[in-house]
Amino acid sequence: MNQSNTYVPSRLPLEQALALKAGIELFHAEYCAALDGGDVERWPEFFVEDAVYRVTARENAELNLPVGLVYAEGRDMMHDRAVAISRTQMFAPRYLLHIVSGVRVIDATQAGEIAAQASFLLMQTLVEGPTTVHLAGAYQDVFVREDGALRLKRRDVIYDTNILANDLVYPV
Repeated sequence: MNQSNTYVPSRLPLEQALALKAGIELFHAEYCAALDGGDVERWPEFFVEDAVYRVTARENAELNLPVGLVYAEGRDMMHDRAVAISRTQMFAPRYLLHIVSGVRVIDATQAGEIAAQASFLLMQTLVEGPTTVHLAGAYQDVFVREDGALRLKRRDVIYDTNILANDLVYPV
């Protein structure tokens, strides 16, 4: 799977790509609704048990460097992170708004893995402050079906800036 934000053409017939894209867009709608609604403890449910979640800079992705600002291997690590965020909030209250667009299905294997990309924008509004662009970039995803539902096997969150806010706490 391509780990950078460069263009990779879809390898799928149009009808198959459209059907998979619709399911992935529904997935993103639920994923974003949970996070934007403050239900961070639901976040791990969007992943399979042995999933990998990584937040990394575009430069690292383009150089295929494994380094990530956030790295979670397995749903248990994600669960621990989610619980820590939701139960030990030591930061200013805020509202988040995820905007996902440009969903593209790149490939689907016989084994059921679906490679997809999407652009994201994460807006943040501090309760006593302005709304700002908190993060922008791309998702590089591998989905699988588990019990009939799409789940993430891998999510690489590739952000575009080299300078991040020091309060990147919530999952992207």
